[in-house]
Amino acid sequence: MSDTLIIGNCSGFLGDRFSAAREMVEGGPIHVLTGDYLAELTMALLFRMKMKSPDQGFAVPFLKQMEAVMGPCLDRGIKVVANAGGLNPLGLVAALETVARELGLHPAVAAVTGDDLLARLPDLQARGEAFTHLDSGMDLAGAAGSPITANAYLGGWGIAKALEQGADIVVGGRIADAALVAGPCAWKFNWQPTDWNCLAGAYAAGHIIECGTQATGGNYAFMDEIPSYRNMGFPIAEMHADGSFVITKHPGTGGRVSRGTVTAQLLYEIESPAYRTPDVTVRFDTLTVTEIGEDRVRVTGTRGEPPTGKTKVCINTLWGHKNTMTVVLTGLDIEKKAAIVEETLFQNLGGRKNFAETHVQLIRSDRENPDHNDLAFAHLRITVMDPDAKKAGRLFSAKVVELALASIPGFTLTGPPSQGDPAIRHWPALVSSDLIRQQVHVNGQTLEVGPVPAVSGAREVDNSGLPPAGSGDVPGFETEETRPVHFGRLFATRSGDKGGNANLGVWARDIRSFEFLSGFLTCERLKTLLPDLATYEMQRYELPNLLAVNFYVRGLLGHGVAASVRSDPQAKTLGEYLRARIIEAPASLLKNLKVL
Repeated sequence: MSDTLIIGNCSGFLGDRFSAAREMVEGGPIHVLTGDYLAELTMALLFRMKMKSPDQGFAVPFLKQMEAVMGPCLDRGIKVVANAGGLNPLGLVAALETVARELGLHPAVAAVTGDDLLARLPDLQARGEAFTHLDSGMDLAGAAGSPITANAYLGGWGIAKALEQGADIVVGGRIADAALVAGPCAWKFNWQPTDWNCLAGAYAAGHIIECGTQATGGNYAFMDEIPSYRNMGFPIAEMHADGSFVITKHPGTGGRVSRGTVTAQLLYEIESPAYRTPDVTVRFDTLTVTEIGEDRVRVTGTRGEPPTGKTKVCINTLWGHKNTMTVVLTGLDIEKKAAIVEETLFQNLGGRKNFAETHVQLIRSDRENPDHNDLAFAHLRITVMDPDAKKAGRLFSAKVVELALASIPGFTLTGPPSQGDPAIRHWPALVSSDLIRQQVHVNGQTLEVGPVPAVSGAREVDNSGLPPAGSGDVPGFETEETRPVHFGRLFATRSGDKGGNANLGVWARDIRSFEFLSGFLTCERLKTLLPDLATYEMQRYELPNLLAVNFYVRGLLGHGVAASVRSDPQAKTLGEYLRARIIEAPASLLKNLKVL
């Protein structure tokens, strides 16, 4: 291997493109193949799988992908690192070893464990770990519902130890997404736990490539910049010993790697510019992103600070049951029809008080004087949640169906009655890092990996030269003529979920547009543009090095994906919603960008 470690990603979530592992191995040189298979909700899904079959609980697609690429990876010396172990890393190791025997192969397969805290919760609580909800401030002891999963986010040192011991394939449970890159880098370059800047660079690279093709043009706002969506190439990080790196993709694949696509992914699912990981605090407001060639973007200068001494824990609690039915309202008197349906339904159900939570949303998609049947539709979305699965199941949906011949004209539904789904609430919390012990199981041994050493007096990055947060004033544009334009013709966005919260990153193409964005888009202005966000607590952060601002909206998604009542429970559409709004913008910006 050269002084460059080439790391390719082949998965951004459990259901990502199955053929990507083979494509990455065959498409060009790589040294490490990584895959991220876990999300907060995925852990709950794997729990249900494991309850049905105790030897399951891992990402089955990864196992099947390895059937296709295990031999080529061994032949070419490609290491494989993934968090596909989910709730059963040792079970995945056993399954991989079975596949290897059937193929006549002999890889060294390692498991990294120590993330699963479910059985340890009572003991840890007795030792003073309250697992306080990061948003509500409530301790886990007062939570409604029982924890079904509790997994700490592991850093990369277990991966590094496994590779040091000669592992060809390393799988783990809730290894932090970006640690899948940091661990191999620490092994390759012999980094130490206090090499903060190097580790920060690797974690930044890991954050960029962890979601697969989102770094190569997928979900990218400026669609015209993407030459082809066919056979979208998965991302590659060419890592260097100082923590700098180049993001690229295999030649001949679709999509694009540009400053914009990399910026978009840097802003995905973050809160403040201080991106906290188990091994280092990464300052996203220090790195420099530069295009150096076609589909090649260099990232340099990433600064790192010591970790906080706390590790994030993803806890999922089984609170109860959730069910949603959507009534189609058509034509005239939409609001009157909605009121009749809502009033009649809850009267038949014995009143709203019979449910722990009820939510009713009228979605106006109908048009005046429609020239197509579908353009006359509005939708009344009715959701109930309750600890009693029977009440929120068929009892609720059957009462909605009973209105079919006894309610408004044109009554119909978007789907048949259902039993609904478990209301699994995400409970984000912290635990002291020194209570987490990674274990590496490899070559018949079990090796301990201690916590990252605590460091007092953490360095702070000097932000004195950065502009202040937006004030609503736009200096330099006061006397300019303005014109109406869709926000998204000027600015790109990327949004996503963080448990019950949402993030919304916004960035400009050039410094002049950023100067306008910085002054214009305050929290107050955003709430005006997106009125349904008006009641939520919101923080705003600037990243001038990325010509970007990021908004963190607390509580928008309720208790997380599986317990959210929003039509978009992962906030994937929030950015495009903002881009569809019309603003008054300086005419010079529109001319420069050829909008007019």
